[in-house]
Amino acid sequence: MRKLLYALAATALLFTSWAHAEPEFRADHPERYTVVKGDTLWDISGRFLNNPWYWPEIWHVNPQVANPHLIYPGDRLALVYIDGKPRITKVATSDVVKLSPQVRSEAIDTPIPAIPLDAIASFLTDTRIVSPEELNGAPYVLEGEDSRIITGAGDKIYARGEKPADRVGVFRRSKEFRDPETGEFLGLEARSIARGTVAAEDGDVLTVNLNKSSEEVRIGDRLLVNEDRRLTTNFVPSAPDQDIEGVMISVDGGVNQIGQYNVVAINRGEREGLKPGNVMAILKSGNLVRDPVTNETIELPSERAGLLMVFQTYEKMSYGLILKATRPLAVGDKVVNP
Repeated sequence: MRKLLYALAATALLFTSWAHAEPEFRADHPERYTVVKGDTLWDISGRFLNNPWYWPEIWHVNPQVANPHLIYPGDRLALVYIDGKPRITKVATSDVVKLSPQVRSEAIDTPIPAIPLDAIASFLTDTRIVSPEELNGAPYVLEGEDSRIITGAGDKIYARGEKPADRVGVFRRSKEFRDPETGEFLGLEARSIARGTVAAEDGDVLTVNLNKSSEEVRIGDRLLVNEDRRLTTNFVPSAPDQDIEGVMISVDGGVNQIGQYNVVAINRGEREGLKPGNVMAILKSGNLVRDPVTNETIELPSERAGLLMVFQTYEKMSYGLILKATRPLAVGDKVVNP
């Protein structure tokens, strides 16, 4: 009973802090800031706010500025007051620049991303969650040219099954995810191995030319449609629309301790209301201690230990990037509204 009361008190305290949270500007926030190459929206949000996931609530779109919703290197941001409330907006520059004949180079006009895209690139372009039926029903590799059992980019392979599309990806069965609390099947991770083009069909035998590979292709690997998904940069830090509580169920790379910029899987997805860009707080489970009076085992309250941003959602689960970790994290740690 005492353990239950401790847990209820900790939960009530957490929900109370969430309910009363609102955008708080840092004491050392700048009045103006010029965006530089390498910035992310999360970095800029953190320069102004103690709680960067509230950025959408303080961002003011100025219709007099080109592309007011997007932020580019060189843009100037300013803190202004609208109806007595602080807001951040892009401001047009009126600086006069004297031009002189010379060779000039200019970077491609690309908006800054919400988070470091190189940390999640493989998950947004290749790795995906599928059903076992989808993977088991996909064409499978028979062998490579000249009876080779291991192939890679520049090689030709033969596969058997119904042609999925002209452009295909080669995938290998990876992790199977289940909810640690309910045992529900959440999805099967299909890890990308290579990409190729179907060059010929002979009945149900496909000839595929491999043009890209991240590791060797083996007999039994499966062919799926190459979705050619593009990295998204248009999501912004935000809190989920409703209260969500889950746990981290896996970490990419199989490491024991989870830190900043590690990719993790969580057991909550689109059906619970999660969207790309949602920020979740990570709670480290409290230690188990022995009560010196009653000799009971007591679990201490969970403590906040980091933040993650969801970048890829599926029906029952999602992938997120660890943006902040104040202590080593681990699979099994809770994720909740920030």
